[in-house]
Amino acid sequence: MARRPGSSSRGPARPADRLAPEAVTSARKPQGAKPVAPASPDPGLVLLGEFGRPHGLHGEVRLKSYTGEPLAIAGYGPLRASDGRTLEFQDVRPAPGGSPDLLIVRVKGVENRSGAEALNRVTLAIARERLGQAEDEDEFFLTDLIGLTVEDGTGTVIGTIVAVPNYGGGDLLEIRPAAGGPTALLPFTKAFVPTLDLPAGKVVAEPPEDLFAPPGPKPADDPG
Repeated sequence: MARRPGSSSRGPARPADRLAPEAVTSARKPQGAKPVAPASPDPGLVLLGEFGRPHGLHGEVRLKSYTGEPLAIAGYGPLRASDGRTLEFQDVRPAPGGSPDLLIVRVKGVENRSGAEALNRVTLAIARERLGQAEDEDEFFLTDLIGLTVEDGTGTVIGTIVAVPNYGGGDLLEIRPAAGGPTALLPFTKAFVPTLDLPAGKVVAEPPEDLFAPPGPKPADDPG
């Protein structure tokens, strides 16, 4: 769940932090950017997590959670797996280490390492209609934002939202320009995105004039 201008969320997305109106926009993703939760190939589904390697010998497996509160993934009941199964958690706990979105889980019916190995790279999703509507007028499920048309204040279409990444400073709208070319990032705040009209499938933005301008040369002292 994304929020303008920012909040924490227990819904199926990342927490969104407040980002100042004067924040810098960029046509490039930041160096060292964290990976973005992938979009489901089925627009009727919302991805909630992806299994990783087995943990131990007794059926436990690592799981990367895409929900704002990582442990909230256990509260949605049976989930659709990308291999066609319906899976349900028996136990969920945080994984050791510094990654809050990484969990150790036990899936009902998986009792050994070979069963856990079969889950590696399998994703978990939930039907969009099961999520209902966001409780706050400034909260939105990320899946509802992707694909929206972006217009400026004059009604001119400037692009389409293709992703809603968060690199640690707040949710951003990744916009593919209508004229073609590289995408650009716009902070998802009321200052930059004053109007959202989900029924009409569009947002009205107030982007900087150089939103889609190619990045300039790096400074001579830039080590990157």
